Formats: sequence, C-alpha cells, structure tokens
Amino acid sequence: QVQLVESGGGLVQPGGALRLSCAASGGICSIAAMGWYRQAPGKQRELVAEIITAGSTDYADSVKGRFTISRDNAENTVYLQMNSLKHEDPAVYFCHAELRTRALGSYAAYWGQGTQVTVSS
Repeated sequence: QVQLVESGGGLVQPGGALRLSCAASGGICSIAAMGWYRQAPGKQRELVAEIITAGSTDYADSVKGRFTISRDNAENTVYLQMNSLKHEDPAVYFCHAELRTRALGSYAAYWGQGTQVTVSS
C-alpha cells in the first residue's frame, strides 16, 4: 500500500518561510516524478512544483524565485522550501508522485492527504 506522508504545513506571517516534506513508502520500485500541488477554497487544484528523477524541475509562474523543490531519491522524499510567502499562497498543499510498485508493475499517480498552509499577520 503506497503512502505519501506530508509534514511541515502551518501558519506563517507574510514574508515568512515554511518547508514541506513528503515521504513515499510502500513497495516502491521506482519514482518518475514527485511534486506539490495546492488547492485554495473555491479554486481548482494547481501544480506548484515538480521534480523528475533526473533532477529537472518545473514551477508555477506564481512561485518562481520564491519556492524551491528538491528530492532525496534514496529516501523517496520530496521537499518544498517556500520563502517570501504571500497572501495568495494559502491553500492545502498536496504531495503527488508518479511511481511504480512491485505489486502493480506500471506507473500510477498517488496523492498525499494534504497539509494546510496559512499566511496571516
């Protein structure tokens, strides 16, 4: 059973920083990509940042220069360092992974349960 366990959300003042972590576990053979999406109330879920195994990254325009995604391949963990947080950043942040398990044998998408990020003074 694949699990994506997120941590690191919380309340921060505008201009502050948070670091999100997501660890994947459960019979994983390989991971093609890991990333973060976010969903604010009344809005669609959107890509925040993604990193593939080879290390290339993709960011939403709204977070470029402020957020940094990184990955520990040995630990199947992805991180999102969020700096200079703004009032438009609050949302539930979801970890996402495209991975292959021994049981399934093919790549599939998995989601974490989400972690709340709140920006407020």
